[in-house]
Amino acid sequence: MPFAIYVLGLMIFSMTTSEFMVAGMMSSLSAQFEVSVAAIGYLISAYAAGMIVGGPLLTVGLLKVPRKQAFLLLALLFLIGQTVGALASGYVVMMVARIITGISSAACFGVSLAICFDLVRPDSRGRAASIVLGGLMVATAIGLPAAMLFDQYFGWRSSFWAVVVLVFLSGLLGIWAIPSTSKPESASLRSELAAFGNRYLWIAYTTSMLIIGAAFAAFSYFSPILTDLTGFGPATVPLLLGMYGAATVIGNLVTGRLADRYTMRILTTGLAVLTITLVVFALSAHHSVIAVAAVIAVGLAGVPMNPAMATRITRVANTGTLVTTAHGSVISLGVVVGSSIGGMTIDAGYGLASPLWVGAALAALGLLSLLPVVRSKNNRRGSRTASAETEHCRSVGKQR
Repeated sequence: MPFAIYVLGLMIFSMTTSEFMVAGMMSSLSAQFEVSVAAIGYLISAYAAGMIVGGPLLTVGLLKVPRKQAFLLLALLFLIGQTVGALASGYVVMMVARIITGISSAACFGVSLAICFDLVRPDSRGRAASIVLGGLMVATAIGLPAAMLFDQYFGWRSSFWAVVVLVFLSGLLGIWAIPSTSKPESASLRSELAAFGNRYLWIAYTTSMLIIGAAFAAFSYFSPILTDLTGFGPATVPLLLGMYGAATVIGNLVTGRLADRYTMRILTTGLAVLTITLVVFALSAHHSVIAVAAVIAVGLAGVPMNPAMATRITRVANTGTLVTTAHGSVISLGVVVGSSIGGMTIDAGYGLASPLWVGAALAALGLLSLLPVVRSKNNRRGSRTASAETEHCRSVGKQR
């Protein structure tokens, strides 16, 4: 893998750490801005909204900009937003900062994947995507806990400044490592938009959204589930979440190696494992051994399907920046859908285990979303078999 691939992964790690870390310092931010914890939760929603809506719009504006320059411009915009957040004196300023960073993060997500697909052969795109998207997994395993420690010992602003430094370092490395020839395949917005007329692209987007929704419906509520239902102490939960993060990193390494050759098998197997695991977890949340095994299994089989998801998108559509950015927005939508529905079921009185059932249902729907692809493959195989049989009959008839 070219070194630039790892630079792109570092940038995704830095930006994703910024996305997640607010969840780990809600109390500090609530006290700083004198607002409720729920209001701090809206800062997470604002970031996600920026990714879902603003990311693709910003990408459209950058289609005629060579990809390296687009990457650096987005890094600069994110740097500005993150700096505003680090200096924020009020809640409104922080909200603006989160929207800016969310928009630039989504666009940078798409540009980074488009660059990485340009730098490797088609049969290595899954592995390259696993390294870039690995930044997301490492942010969960290392970035979030590190940000929480910075908050505890040095104050919440130190976490924001740490991300500023990481993004600045990633940008400097990008100037040196990313080839200047990495540019859009086409500057035409029409050609980029044409890919969205492919129904199989929307089916692939739907599967990706359901996978991430299923994983985050469970992950978002691991902490209360493990303490209130399973009975672990608060001091043990960070260790268990660290195990989850390590499992996502390991799973990502494995799927990254296999995604190019076994894209659909990874998605089918991963969704089946995710569905079964969440059902078992929901039924046996009071058993500590099963709960720990389930947390690790969700880490291995959930989010690490990302490389296969990205590879599938390039095969059904193209490697265009807008297509990959829209995929990033779909993934962010999955996070919002899974965590929101999980929270609604708890508020509705269905208990802390209800998000696990939500995750299992979304994973099952993800399996169903693969049926059109399986049917299409079976139809093509049937057509090839019929054609072969016809040719065979014709040759036999000629011989007679």
